[in-house]
Amino acid sequence: MTATHDGLDWSRIDSVFLDMDGTLLDLHFDNHFWLEHVPRRYGEARGLSLEAAKAELIPRYRDIEGTLSWYCVDHWSRELGLDIVLLKQEVEHLIAVHPHVMDFLESLAALGKRRVLVTNAHQKTLDLKLQRTRLSGHLERVISSHDLGVAKESPDFWPRLHAIEPFDPEKTLFVDDNLSVLQAARDYGFRWLLAVMEPDSKKPRREIDSFPAIANFSELMPLPGP
Repeated sequence: MTATHDGLDWSRIDSVFLDMDGTLLDLHFDNHFWLEHVPRRYGEARGLSLEAAKAELIPRYRDIEGTLSWYCVDHWSRELGLDIVLLKQEVEHLIAVHPHVMDFLESLAALGKRRVLVTNAHQKTLDLKLQRTRLSGHLERVISSHDLGVAKESPDFWPRLHAIEPFDPEKTLFVDDNLSVLQAARDYGFRWLLAVMEPDSKKPRREIDSFPAIANFSELMPLPGP
């Protein structure tokens, strides 16, 4: 049974930190890109079948999953001999904002909450997705882990972020679909945490018992007035 989010006290929350891929944006784009599109293009470049390309690439992904290199476009361009940004542009039509996200962000603004995007996405990916969506106009700040030199999974991440974006973990809500990232935030002292049960619209809802969780942002709406 998934834990509920009923304990949120918006009067005690000043800032909302939001993940991008799987939280604000549909993770289907990323899953399709890395699990289907990249293996297809990699196989075409090397005369491999799609199955053989996947068999080679997926273990290489897993070897560095959760590290900054895993999220780095430049790393994979070098490793695979492919222009990863160009390949992302080939399927950028799949980039989509999750339902109710914009309404949620607008409601946060109406309440005077600071909205900060905190993502592991590489700057080149971030630029592509912000151009494709209207997200940047609904955020006070955008921070990539690549600017800080460590992924969000690292215990060093939050102290480094605090140095450039001062916040009180007792008064900040953090929403992410990655449970390892949420655990790192909990270890740092975040009081308010929410997981996302449906990061990929094409996959079944996950059951999450380690954190309060939502399927989508409609569950938080309407936000209480000031």
